Amino acid sequence: MSTQATDIPHARRRLRSRATAGLTALLLPLAALVGLATPAEAATSATATYTKSSDWGSGFEGKWTVKNTGTTAISSWTVEWDFPAGTRVTSAWDATVTSSGNHWTAKNVGWNGTLSPGASVSFGFNGSGTGSPTGCKLNGASCDGGSVPGDTPPTAPGALTTSNVTDTSVRLSWGAATDDKGVKNYDVLRDGAKVATVTGTAYTDNGLTAGTDYSYAVQARDTADQTGPVSASVSVRTTGGGGGEPPTGDKVKLGYFTNWGVYGRNYHVKNLVTSGSAAKITHINYAFGNVQGGKCTIGDGYADYERAYTADQSVDGVADTWDQPLRGNFNQLRKLKAQYPHIKILWSFGGWTWSGGFGQAVQNPTAFAQSCYDLVEDPRWADVFDGIDLDWEYPNACGLTCDTSGPASFKNMMQAMRAKFGANNLVTAATTADGSDGGKIDAADYGGAAQYIDWYNVMTYDFFGAWAAQGPTAPHSPLNSYAGIPQAGFNSADAIAKFKAKGVPAKKLLLGIGFYGRGWTGVTQAAPGGTATGPAPGTYEQGIEDYKVLRNSCPATGTVAGTAYAHCGTNWWSYDTPATIGSKMTWAKNQNLGGAFFWEFSGDTTNGELVSAINSGLG
Repeated sequence: MSTQATDIPHARRRLRSRATAGLTALLLPLAALVGLATPAEAATSATATYTKSSDWGSGFEGKWTVKNTGTTAISSWTVEWDFPAGTRVTSAWDATVTSSGNHWTAKNVGWNGTLSPGASVSFGFNGSGTGSPTGCKLNGASCDGGSVPGDTPPTAPGALTTSNVTDTSVRLSWGAATDDKGVKNYDVLRDGAKVATVTGTAYTDNGLTAGTDYSYAVQARDTADQTGPVSASVSVRTTGGGGGEPPTGDKVKLGYFTNWGVYGRNYHVKNLVTSGSAAKITHINYAFGNVQGGKCTIGDGYADYERAYTADQSVDGVADTWDQPLRGNFNQLRKLKAQYPHIKILWSFGGWTWSGGFGQAVQNPTAFAQSCYDLVEDPRWADVFDGIDLDWEYPNACGLTCDTSGPASFKNMMQAMRAKFGANNLVTAATTADGSDGGKIDAADYGGAAQYIDWYNVMTYDFFGAWAAQGPTAPHSPLNSYAGIPQAGFNSADAIAKFKAKGVPAKKLLLGIGFYGRGWTGVTQAAPGGTATGPAPGTYEQGIEDYKVLRNSCPATGTVAGTAYAHCGTNWWSYDTPATIGSKMTWAKNQNLGGAFFWEFSGDTTNGELVSAINSGLG
């Protein structure tokens, strides 16, 4: 994108709160476990059943239910189990929970130890990690109601997947569990509660509510009626209901989400939900990763994966814990995809400020592609991203810095990226929209590179602005040329035509929309072409302002070349409105383009009116 925000604090505190105040049960050190190794009594006529009440990827809420299935009262109970390395209890309630390595022990508290025949009691805990309990014992015996010497519980079922999602049903499939004496059946858990027991490895859950989020897991039971660990859960949203239903049509509707927006702009992933935008887009470009030393690198580790979100800031209303493996925007994007599974997310590298590293990187495009792949596919967040976007401003031309790597460097880079990321990942690029003769489109082999990319985000904005302090005033995103335009070829129609002439298929071109305006001050002429004394004042930077501000502070007074403009006092602004966006989307469809993209979400209104205009305009 042409602008990397200036509202980033010069220094950021990267302190991690490790406070555990408010936990209802403290985890005791190893020395405190003396005397707890031997259960107080054996209860062969009781059961302990585990369910996972909720799961947010890197953490979960678990619950054990102890039931007296015998004919005499139980005076106390102790539940023991093992977690795999990396999974642990972080807080608990209604039981005293302790640990020794990966072995966990829960004892009743004073008021819930006695269970009459047929009675049950539950205790819960929050955990970190993704593992499931194994080796459960209740008062020294099997958690299924009796000792089973020499018999081990079944393994967790294999990866759980969903398909055939409708307004009221979803089909579940999973890999078979194994057991030394054979698996008898599987319990299907919806939101932690058992809804069915089946003998196969598939089940269709019916009677659901449209537009609703559900979480599923599966647990195997062996021929001795022992249950094994619960599978990893999977989230799904039924269609309909106006929530996460994918946009209609086959057009790409992509928006940029900036990592620095979480600071001064106070714009977070949750805003995509509250604005209604998440249901109307198909893709997100997460901006930006950096390009340094010939490699793709992290742009802002704190915003990307360290920042802790409170419950009210979080997409799903669940607060981050200090020790969970992944936090920040990446974890919030993971939660967003769970609610809106139609959205694909790409990690965008470069941008105006960070494009200077591409020249060195493309000296060895294979090594560069490998570094990008290793970062995007890092196991901590590989499930968040569906591909990579390269925002090089500009290959073999000048932007913030000048590149002299040659016209073939861009094609070589994209070829290496496709070879490494393969056919199942998206590979895209943001490109210049300079349609002038001998301009930036002519400087690189965009036509040759097109065979390796899914689409180009053609940056059809920022053609004109107050970097020319005295003007002339002109729309920063003209759709077409007009009498008096300051520079020939600086408009969307000429840029798209040039890409097509170079052999780029129309379906691989996305039209760019700016969710902001550019403006001058000291302007007396209302129509375009006036003189100015400098950039108009802006919230974060002179000469630029968000649409959500301009729509009220300086409403449009006219249109030129398909773009709105406004003259307010001595200020002159140009920006797109829902009406001009609608016209541009019609033009994009008539050109058979692949869709549209925009820079960037935080410039829109709280109800996402510009995103709505793109969605309805493209159909």
